[in-house]
Amino acid sequence: MQLDLNLLAAFDALLEEGSVAGAAARLHVTAPAMSRSLGRIRRTTGDQILVRTGRTMTPTPYAIAVREQVHELLQQVQGVLAPSRELDLGTLERTFTLRWHDSLVALCGPALLSAVREEAPGVRLRFLAEASVDTPGLRRGEVDLEANATRPSVPDIRAENVGETRLVIVMRQGHPLTRGRTVTAQQYAAAEHVTVSRRGNLRDAVDDALARLGLTRRVVAAVPTEGAALEFVRGSDLLICVPEVTTHSAVTDLGLTVLPLPLELPSAPIYLSWHQRYDTDQAHTWLRGLARATLTRHGAPS
Repeated sequence: MQLDLNLLAAFDALLEEGSVAGAAARLHVTAPAMSRSLGRIRRTTGDQILVRTGRTMTPTPYAIAVREQVHELLQQVQGVLAPSRELDLGTLERTFTLRWHDSLVALCGPALLSAVREEAPGVRLRFLAEASVDTPGLRRGEVDLEANATRPSVPDIRAENVGETRLVIVMRQGHPLTRGRTVTAQQYAAAEHVTVSRRGNLRDAVDDALARLGLTRRVVAAVPTEGAALEFVRGSDLLICVPEVTTHSAVTDLGLTVLPLPLELPSAPIYLSWHQRYDTDQAHTWLRGLARATLTRHGAPS
């Protein structure tokens, strides 16, 4: 059945006004145009809808019976096709799924949750661990926001650089290399290392930078998260190289030492990514704003 939703608006106006002229004025159309709409409604429903009684129009029993239903249907259609621009955070009930780098979850997750609960207590957050392989979670609608060092390459994924961080060396307090304020590239290469890689890679950009200096290092293990890597260095002379933003609590809580990395490496960017389907979603836009502010303030100032 081919239906024109404009007829629903005309139907509602005719029943509310009780005349063609009144309905035409209400919808800002001409009387002849409204008369034609009434004719189409009559043909569609098989009912006269309005019949003349002297100088006025009287609704038929069918029209009286469906008046409220027509009005409700029109409101529902308007709500679907022209959603409200008002976002009521106090009554918002929604669950957002976030796939963030584990260090960003530990560093910024609590602050984000606190900000969300203060403004929208009905909103829940699901933080997922990063997978060992790239996943299309954003494109499939399974993930609302990603935050990591990878800029998406597909055109339908939005990405915003919310900050950057440099790489630093983390070691236990009392490590032989802590006797000086700096570590040379030769000293760094001579130590034993643990890499952080969710794919289990034993080699990364640090090795490429060492190779340009004619140096190599010995990597004895690869672990999937920075939290695990920090535990490896607490009771050994192993070194790890991690983004500086992840070391704030490590130094205080675990008693570790942070020193500059003696290599020429660019700062690591942090991107906040989402699918373009959420560009105009008010609730999603609100969450992006909180996530952006939290990552910038607590995690990775540009």
